Amino acid sequence: MPNNQSVDDAVRAQRAVQDQVDAADAASGESGSGAMQAGAREYPVPPFPQRHQRKPGQEHALDPAPMYDAPYYRGSGKLEGCAAIVTGGDSGIGRAVAVLFAREGADVAIHYLSEHEDAETTRAMVENEGRRCIAISGDVRDRGQCEAAIEKTVQAFGRLDVVVNNAAFQFHAFDFDDLTHEHFDETLKTNLYGYFNMCKAALPHLGRGAAILNTGSTTGIDGSGALVDYSMTKGGIHAYTRALASNLMPRGIRVNCIAPGPVWTPLNPSDRPDDQVESFGTQAPMKRPAQPEEIAPAFVFLASPQTASYITGEILPIVGGY
Repeated sequence: MPNNQSVDDAVRAQRAVQDQVDAADAASGESGSGAMQAGAREYPVPPFPQRHQRKPGQEHALDPAPMYDAPYYRGSGKLEGCAAIVTGGDSGIGRAVAVLFAREGADVAIHYLSEHEDAETTRAMVENEGRRCIAISGDVRDRGQCEAAIEKTVQAFGRLDVVVNNAAFQFHAFDFDDLTHEHFDETLKTNLYGYFNMCKAALPHLGRGAAILNTGSTTGIDGSGALVDYSMTKGGIHAYTRALASNLMPRGIRVNCIAPGPVWTPLNPSDRPDDQVESFGTQAPMKRPAQPEEIAPAFVFLASPQTASYITGEILPIVGGY
């Protein structure tokens, strides 16, 4: 084969680059293994010491403690004079949303199942922001309890402007044969009926400019083999968001959805076995789970008529990169 100096030069150049990168990989460990930090403060990265929790999960018992107070976030009156109800508001994303809503000027009702200690912490945080807060224990599967929660909210604040459907049930079944009808029913009743019940109860109190926000999930986009029922409900919530947005458009009520990836809240440690809790979030491109305070600003953005008046029927994924 005839000598081709250009080809030989290209081979040497490519190998020189390869040698340089291989040396860098060897010096720094596995390429790309470090978790991405791009926020106002540094966030915890796996492995986590936390182990599996009993349902429904307790935020005050999580290790590390979820970061929800967003100390670098400055409010600017985006929800001044508004009143909101947040289901699953005792902990996780719901707690962070309640705190930022209050920082933006809203009074907040937090609706929760039975996590009384967590709910009291959230109520105190909202009040520390200078806003009114009530905590309501109840079951979103129950139509009557949703109606009662809405009535308590309106009685307390005199109005209702924002509904955040966030309460959810999630529990894995690695083998489809292990997904019982009772398990399936619990997931659908909480995640779908709960959102429907709360919207039906709230609608008579919502006027033009009001907002309904639903918490979806990346599992509703990509699916999860271990969470067939949960993925099904989250996909349904995405479709429900778009359908309801279209239905309520003539009334001037916006409906949007935030679809997070892995987030460090009680939901996942109360679902996953120990080894998966320890490594939770490593599947995200940023190689760590989000903290609740990293998700909550999206709820503020979509709730406020100042920032999202032309946005309805959207699903906003926040998944730590693609």
